[in-house]
Amino acid sequence: MSAHCCDHNTPKPETIVNLPRYRKILWVALLVNTAMFLIEIGAGVQAGSLSLLADAVDFAGDALNYAVSLAVLASALAWRARAAMAKGVSMMGFGLYVLGAAMWSVWHGGVPQAMTMGMVALLALLANVVVAWMLYAFREGDANMRSVWLCSRNDAIGNVAVFMAALGVFGTRSAWPDLAVVSLMAALALHGGWTVMRHARVELGKSKAQGDQHAHVS
Repeated sequence: MSAHCCDHNTPKPETIVNLPRYRKILWVALLVNTAMFLIEIGAGVQAGSLSLLADAVDFAGDALNYAVSLAVLASALAWRARAAMAKGVSMMGFGLYVLGAAMWSVWHGGVPQAMTMGMVALLALLANVVVAWMLYAFREGDANMRSVWLCSRNDAIGNVAVFMAALGVFGTRSAWPDLAVVSLMAALALHGGWTVMRHARVELGKSKAQGDQHAHVS
């Protein structure tokens, strides 16, 4: 989803508009992602689906990201930008891990259970759409807030892709649709991680410049 052209409604990076509401949403997102990690890790193993397992790992990473966001929520811009930088690195690390798992599965993987894939993917999609909808109003904040929004958006896209992969596995009786979705999820994670890191670097530079200016004035 692209940003609206109404930039005058965009919150300043140094502040968070409606902090109590944002904190409450992060707690809901943390609980939802933790629950979905447990569900998907079990379903992925049972179904033999690499895309479900990758999505489970993604849910775990997102839960950690929400926990970090809660920890630095009221901190200065520099600390929130550093947290976003760490999350950007973790997103890219997840993307690289998924790519490696997909290449391994080309030679060693079997055909996953399409029915389990589809049912769990729909449940995960519902969870992520709800979280993404709650976070949508905060998508244009600082790098830390943007990383949270991007994680939820990418997850919802990934869940749709997993469901389509389940249909593909059911129709073709092969694992290739599952592997194709894993590659898509890896690409989303790499792109999202790079976007967050770039935004965080800008904010770190801005924070440093403000600190130097204050030191000069003092």
